Order: sequence, then structure tokens, then C-alpha cells
Amino acid sequence: MNISEMGKKAREAAAVLATLSPDVKNRAIEAMAGILLENRDRIKAENHKDLKSGEEKGLSRAMLDRLTLTDKRIDGMAAALRTVAKLDDPVGEIHDVRVRPNGLKVGRMRCPIGVIGIIYESRPNVTADAGCLCVKSGNAVILRGGSEAIHSNAVIADLMMEAAIREGLPEGAIQLIATTDRAAVDAMVRADRYIDLIIPRGGRSLIEKVTRDSTIPVIKHFDGNCFIYVDEDIDLKEAVRIIDNAKTQRPGVCNALETLLIHRGVAADLLKDLVPVLLEKGVELRGDPHVCQLAPESKPAMESDWQEEYLDLILAIKVVDQLDEAVRFINEHGSHHTDAILTSNHGRAMAFLAGVDSACVFINCSTRFSDGGEFGMGCEIGISTDKLHARGPMGLKELTTSKFVVFGNGQIRS
Repeated sequence: MNISEMGKKAREAAAVLATLSPDVKNRAIEAMAGILLENRDRIKAENHKDLKSGEEKGLSRAMLDRLTLTDKRIDGMAAALRTVAKLDDPVGEIHDVRVRPNGLKVGRMRCPIGVIGIIYESRPNVTADAGCLCVKSGNAVILRGGSEAIHSNAVIADLMMEAAIREGLPEGAIQLIATTDRAAVDAMVRADRYIDLIIPRGGRSLIEKVTRDSTIPVIKHFDGNCFIYVDEDIDLKEAVRIIDNAKTQRPGVCNALETLLIHRGVAADLLKDLVPVLLEKGVELRGDPHVCQLAPESKPAMESDWQEEYLDLILAIKVVDQLDEAVRFINEHGSHHTDAILTSNHGRAMAFLAGVDSACVFINCSTRFSDGGEFGMGCEIGISTDKLHARGPMGLKELTTSKFVVFGNGQIRS
């Protein structure tokens, strides 16, 4: 089936999905969760094919980690779907109602965007997350995963669609482009007759290509160069614990810590406690001259290190003199994804929140919490580093738009 045929089918499905009751959609999503669990061995067998191929092609450790589907991760996919099924349905919600002097009631109603196109690399759980979020928000979805996950994505999409159709959803609700031909991406981003929004998730080259070539609006899930700034007023043991988690708990994901900024007043004491913890876990440290002096185990950082998304056990560290310098440095070198301050000073914490121009800004916790599931959204279709129309983890509401609705009782305009 070519992109135009898939687009027509998706457009027809979107018209049906937009009018389905929450109960029908929720039953379908529950059925999707169940069928994934029932077929976990089949999913792992297909995933094994992708992992074997990835190892032969020399995929990075981070890419292989993102690609791997264990029992725990399959359980997590199903749990995320069931959480989404229990969330309030945004479609049809009327809000911002104002009564005009002539008695007209003017409000906004949430409605589906229509047909969503997802272009993504490596992570097969995106297939499940995107499928359930689009169905619940009344959108049809066309999925184009990377060649490295073709077997995993295909089995997950097939199973979800089988369950969805059984529960009364239209056939075109969830479709996966089965080919690994890159020409499919070119056709997809120009299918503006059928697709209303493109969301790319992957490496910089993929996102830049999609943004450059698309004739359809794009919301980007761009780099995750996440920063933590350690203020002078902080419990150092707590800081070490948070930094360790942010960097080492799962280094190959977009919300892992990549660059650490430390106030000069606490740099020596913090590094004395932090460096042994990170070195024990195999973290390579790259520091500015002051860091290299305090921690000789560090390699000298290059200018490019400050904007690098390593997705690996590598951490860039820089010493700064004050909060304003840290904020400026993050805004200049960061990717506007997720950044955090560790401080016991409320005023400086609030100044950091106001000053850092990122999708997610945290106080005194790990950047690893930048995730739709952790935010109570069930899962996410991506973390937008754009500003329009969505920013940060994108869940159900972010997959809707709105239309004005007006309630009258005979008014005419004079």
C-alpha cells in the first residue's frame, strides 16, 4: 500500500474516531494492552531479530538499549496503555466559555487534529504509545519507524490493530509503513492532503531532514542536552544522589543529564564526593580548566562538549560564578529540553524557573522525570522542544486542537 492509499484510509478512520464515545475508545485501548501481554513471546522473538541485526550493523550501546524489549518493558507498555484508558477524554471538552452582552455564549471545544504522522527511530515502545494516545484523542496515526526496529514495530502495530478492529475501531486507525525504504519518509512528509501533523523523533539528521522537506506542520522532538546547575546553597549529599541518578540510571535516553554546571563556591567539595561515584560507574568526565584542576581524572572539554547529547556514560562539567551565568550558558548551549537547579534558596530557584527557556525546568530532582508517564499522562508521543502548539511531553490534550463554539437563542447582528 502506498502513502496516498494509507492517507485516504487514515482520513476516513479519523472521521469515525472523532465521533466515537470514550467507552469505545477505552475498551479498544484495554484490548490493545491485553493482546500485547498475551503475545509477549512473539514480540520478544521479533525484537530479537532486530537486536541481532543491530549488533551486526554496529549500533551504539544507547541505540541497542532503546531497541531492546524485555518482559519488564512489555509490561510497561501495557501498563501505559491502561493508564491512558483511565484518563479523562479531552475530545468534546468545552472550556473558556464567556457570556457576551447580547447573551451569546462563546467557548472553545477540544477536537482531534485529524491524521498524525510519526517518524521515529529505534524505540519500538513508541509504536504502542503513539497508537493508544492517537486513538484516545480521536486521531488516526500513520507510523514510520526506523529500519533497525522493523520487526518489533510491525508485530506491535499488527497486534494493536487486531485488538482495535475487534473492539469496533475503523481499520485505518493505526497504520505502520512496512517498508524501510527512505523514499517513504519523503512521500510521507509531502502528503499534506491526508496528514495534518508530523512528529519526528530521532537523531538530529532525521529531524533536520523532516523539518526541511515537510509540507506539513512539524512538532520536533529534538536533542536532549539536559543540564543541572548546582547552586552554592545545597545539601551536597543530596546533589550527588540526584546527579548520579540523572546521569547513570539510563544514560541512553533523551532526559539523561549531559552537562553539569557547579557554583564555584561548592565545586571543590562537590567534586570530591561526586567524582568517585561517577568513576565507579564508568562515567567519562570532560571538564573546563578549573574542573580538570580539581578532578585530574577529567579530560579537557572542547567547546562542542557543551552542546553534545552523548546518550552515553559521558558527562561535561563546568564551574560558573553565579546563577545568571548558569542561566545564560544553558540558554545558549542547551537544547531547551529539560534543565534543573539544585538549591535550597527559594529566590534563586524561582529565578532559574523564570530565566531558563526550556520545555521542562525542574527544582531539586533528577532530569529523568521528564517523561509523560512520570507526569501522569500515561505515556507521551514525544517531548516537544518547539513552542507551538505544544511544548514538553505530549499527551492527550497536546494531540487536540480547538474550535470556537457559540450558543445562541435567536440573536442577530445589528
